[in-house]
Parts: sequence; C-alpha cells; structure tokens
Amino acid sequence: GNFPDINQKGKTAVVAHRGFWNCPEGGGSQNSIASLKAAQDFGFWGSECDIHITSDDVIILNHDDDINGKLIWDHRYSDFDNDLLPNGEKHPTFEQYLRQVAGCRTTVAVIEFKIQKNHEREDKMVNGAVALLRKYGLYDPDRVIFISFSRHICQKIAREHPRFVNQYLSGKVSPAVLAQEKINGIDYEHPDFRLWPEFVAAAHQRGMSVNVWTVNDEQTATDMI
Repeated sequence: GNFPDINQKGKTAVVAHRGFWNCPEGGGSQNSIASLKAAQDFGFWGSECDIHITSDDVIILNHDDDINGKLIWDHRYSDFDNDLLPNGEKHPTFEQYLRQVAGCRTTVAVIEFKIQKNHEREDKMVNGAVALLRKYGLYDPDRVIFISFSRHICQKIAREHPRFVNQYLSGKVSPAVLAQEKINGIDYEHPDFRLWPEFVAAAHQRGMSVNVWTVNDEQTATDMI
C-alpha cells in the first residue's frame, strides 16, 4: 500500500517500555530521562514514552493520567514540582525529553499519546508535540513513531502526518478496518494476537506495521516472533 515502510532488516526490534528503567542506569524510574538514556546506551531499537498535557498546556511524561492522585489535565505543570520520580528527577517535559532523543540517532522514539479528557485537548497535545519535534529536528519518520489508544488521535495522525508509523493500541479491531481509516499500524497486547493470530498476516498484506506489548519473558517473545 501507500503506508510507510518500516524495515528491521529481518530482525526482531525490541522497544524499552517506558524506557529501560528497571536497572541501575535507569534509576528504577519509568518515563524518565535516565530510562531513555539507558535505552540508548544499551542499544535498544526503540524507547517508548507516554505523554499527557497539563491544564497550562505543558506536555509531560507519565504513564497514568494522574500523578499522586492529581489529574494531569486538571493541574498546571508547577503543581507537580514536588512529585519526584524514584531517582529524584522531576517528571520531564516532552521538550526536555526530546533534547535527549535528539542526541542519539540509533534509538527510535516511540511516542504514546495518552487519551485526554476530550478531543480538543488531544488535538492540542498532538499539535504541541509535533511542533516540538520540528523544533528539535525530529519530525522524521526514521527517528519517531506514534502509538495511541485514542482512535481519534490515530485518525488525526493519519490525516496530518501520514508518513509516520502510526499504530493503534486498543486491540480487537481488524487491520482491514484501520486501513480504511489510513491508520497504518497495529500495536496489540500479546493475548489479542493469541486470540486473533490472523491479524498479523492481514496487517502485513496491507503494508501495515505490527508491534506487540508488553513482552517480558522468553516464551512469550518466542510465541510472538
């Protein structure tokens, strides 16, 4: 199809989930600058992060939609000044994170846009993130891919940034349906691929990229490969 080509030269590509955090170098801190640097230093194909947008339009890294019980979308970035990661880092802004991304050309940034409270805020986050990618010379399909549980965000990426790998996360949706929406990849949890193994071939036949989350043991890795 007309979807972007993603070529691992026949090798399985490994992405550090929320960075390579569960090690001394990553400081036991998910979505931290340290965990990104560790993924880069250890030579991972990619390093994933999760982003949200605060009430004062700062894009920040965190997995959940709250930090210590405070909803990110209802709070200003400064409200989290004292909510430190285990290694003492503040929750990084996306801009701070991209400065570290920019210094390493070998590890792809896998950026997960987290669902926000409405489509307007999702649009604001995506537009702001893309502006920062452009600022740091990272608006480049070879350096960045996008993933999201938000169908709205994936549809927006498909319309506005079609050259980028753009994987839908929610599972249970056939590649044929997503391809009609110009969404060019799937990134499903491994139990979904056990239920619908035909999704892999269906995606590949359409030129779509395929990823699987989260694989932490050798048997699951072997099964998924």
